[in-house]
Amino acid sequence: MGESKRGNLLRQEDWLAVWIGFIVIAVGCVAVLTGWFDFSAMKFSTWSWGEEEAVKAVALGTQLGQWAFWRKLIVTVLVLGTLFTVGIKLQGEKVSRYIPAFLVLFIIAIVVRLVSAEFTLNRYLEWAFWALLIGLLISNTVGTPEWLKPAIRTEYYIKTGLVIMGFSVLFSNIAKFGLYGLGIAWIVTPIVIIFMWWLGTKVLKIDNKPLVITMASATSVCGTSAAIATGAAARAKKEDLSLAISISIIFTILMMVFEPMIIRACGMNELMGGALIGGTVDSTGAVVLAGNALGAEAEQAAVLVKSIQNILIGFIAFFVAIFFATRVDRTAGKSVGAGEIWNRFPKFIIGFFVASLVASFIIQPLAGGAQVKAINGVLDQYKNWAFVLAFTSIGLDTNFKQLAKQMQGGKVLWLYLIGQLFNIALTLLAVWLLLSGVLFNVPVLETFK
Repeated sequence: MGESKRGNLLRQEDWLAVWIGFIVIAVGCVAVLTGWFDFSAMKFSTWSWGEEEAVKAVALGTQLGQWAFWRKLIVTVLVLGTLFTVGIKLQGEKVSRYIPAFLVLFIIAIVVRLVSAEFTLNRYLEWAFWALLIGLLISNTVGTPEWLKPAIRTEYYIKTGLVIMGFSVLFSNIAKFGLYGLGIAWIVTPIVIIFMWWLGTKVLKIDNKPLVITMASATSVCGTSAAIATGAAARAKKEDLSLAISISIIFTILMMVFEPMIIRACGMNELMGGALIGGTVDSTGAVVLAGNALGAEAEQAAVLVKSIQNILIGFIAFFVAIFFATRVDRTAGKSVGAGEIWNRFPKFIIGFFVASLVASFIIQPLAGGAQVKAINGVLDQYKNWAFVLAFTSIGLDTNFKQLAKQMQGGKVLWLYLIGQLFNIALTLLAVWLLLSGVLFNVPVLETFK
């Protein structure tokens, strides 16, 4: 291996995100499988200012008074702070500027997690919304100070979080729901992406093609995670990513609240309603809440459809990278070779796939599903912290005036609205064909367990 290739593996942000993600995954696996030490990251339990018995939440003072809470907080900041700082050093940047900025960013992230864990707020809005909102409030009022900017590295944190997330994407989910889930999640999704690409570029004539494909992926797959992966593959600007995520989060909240109401009003059964939610509501957390609003069977169906859909993230990013390299960004009269495609391909997607394969075909067969679930319980919080840092960074780096300019006279909003309506209609058709009992036998609840 040449010196330049070794340098890329140790100095390129994409590869550093892979190594950081793998280190967290490896340590998490060792901690859970051996039981030698506790690697759990800090998480605020749902809390309230009122009585614990009245709202089924832990009083905030009770949490803050526990040594375990502070120990996990110290572990979290040390692990992530050390790994991200080493990555910054390897990229040739000043550690002395990054460390104090990172600590302040992490404090803001703690505030985000604290606010989002409050009992009432936690029921309706996920931490991603609060991370974006708090970041936006700071950047659009007092402004983001220059000394904090060395730590505002949206893609660095996002890529690491996605690699860690890969461990939770199990291919065994396909077997649990079989052809039903594949039909709903894997056939509808590519059609919606193609439709929105045509709508955005040909009908609405939006010039910003990376924004169009990022919005299409966010709408059809799983919101923010898909937008992040696809945006990287299409080389979307940070402003494009911010706009796509902002629109996705706003409408995810609306759909999470109103879609279960509409499904119930239409008299749809739990199985079909849950599958529809899983295929159309963007965020996995929102899918759980919306499915639960319909019932236990709906929740299981919703989560399985969304889990199967999440597997597509890496594949879609892969094909988008090839499509943009060979078609969209291709210079007239110039052919695009494998080297250019590899150069453009987001390397952290490789980490995502490897993590998924290790969990699906090594850890799960050897240790069992219960152990994989336990490992994911640990890794999930590290992924969430990486995402909180990323979403807060997006907010701190975004100005409302810039977002208004990107709307292109409302075209981007129309792209989302029409695309989402098409997504809902097509998913509803797939759900009816597969789960109504007209053409196929209806699976029973036991097949989901």
